[in-house]
Amino acid sequence: MSRFGRCEFSGLKKLQSRLNKLDDEEINIFIQSCAKELAARLLAKVIKRTPVGEYPSSSGKKGGTLRRGWTAGKNQSVSKYVSELVIHHYGGVYVIEIVNPVDYASYVEFGHRTRNHKGWVKGRFMLTISEQEIERDAPMILERKLEKKLREVFR
Repeated sequence: MSRFGRCEFSGLKKLQSRLNKLDDEEINIFIQSCAKELAARLLAKVIKRTPVGEYPSSSGKKGGTLRRGWTAGKNQSVSKYVSELVIHHYGGVYVIEIVNPVDYASYVEFGHRTRNHKGWVKGRFMLTISEQEIERDAPMILERKLEKKLREVFR
């Protein structure tokens, strides 16, 4: 003789209805906000790490061109600049391009030969190191954002 118990699934139905609140558009917006937060954190790190040239006042030169290049020379906050960046979506991958358009940026990043070709100036790896730090920290950052989002959904 088999015996069947009664199962109550109203809790699961309630969970399903709450999860259904997250439609595809809302999920896409959440993912884009995650991508932009990571981009902003990357830019904040790389800007701090970017060296500023020091010139005698008589030269008329002003340092900081390379550092300002990270926000395309615009005098605005990193978060404001990042909010205007375009996110490309390729399959399941979201991409934000962080570019420094200053022509010598790659030479400072990776190093270069001296003018007389007899020496080497070491790279500063300001972007490389910042990317590594963000990759290390990203899982924790994203987990916190997801927990916050789920708390909003389950209110």
